[in-house]
Amino acid sequence: MAETTHEGTEQPAEGHGSGVFPPFDSTSYASQILWLAIAFGLLYWLMSRVALPRVASILEARQGRIASDLSAAQAMKAESDAAVAAYEASLNEARARSHAIASETRDAVAAETEVTRKGLEAELAAKLAAAEETIAGTKASALGSVRGIASEAASAIVHKLTGRVPEPKAVETAVDAAVRG
Repeated sequence: MAETTHEGTEQPAEGHGSGVFPPFDSTSYASQILWLAIAFGLLYWLMSRVALPRVASILEARQGRIASDLSAAQAMKAESDAAVAAYEASLNEARARSHAIASETRDAVAAETEVTRKGLEAELAAKLAAAEETIAGTKASALGSVRGIASEAASAIVHKLTGRVPEPKAVETAVDAAVRG
């Protein structure tokens, strides 16, 4: 083969080996396998003693945090459920009290209204009785006056028609007979 030169350096081409890629050279398989086993063992030991325990401790810490968060969430859920139950119980109690108060107030107002109504009815009945007595008295006096007025009117009519004044006794007898029917 020919010699190649690169910018002032001369190297013979025949000193470079057989031209096979070194990892694929079958003469070096034994040393490659030995170094592979040493590198694998070293990496395995390093991973098992250093890296994996750290990862395992991180995973355990995370699992512990998750478990404590879940238990705290469960406790808070239980607290909120208890608070909701207490709220609903107090709400139901308040509703029951408000219904009782409304019922008592309604009954008290109804009783007061009934007493007021009875008082007004008694007052109106008394006024009605007094008015009826007044009407009866006025009617009696009017009827008494009517007899006198009827007698005078009858006398005046007879006098106008006949030209003579009738006797008062005869006029009263005729008015009494007309009133009786």
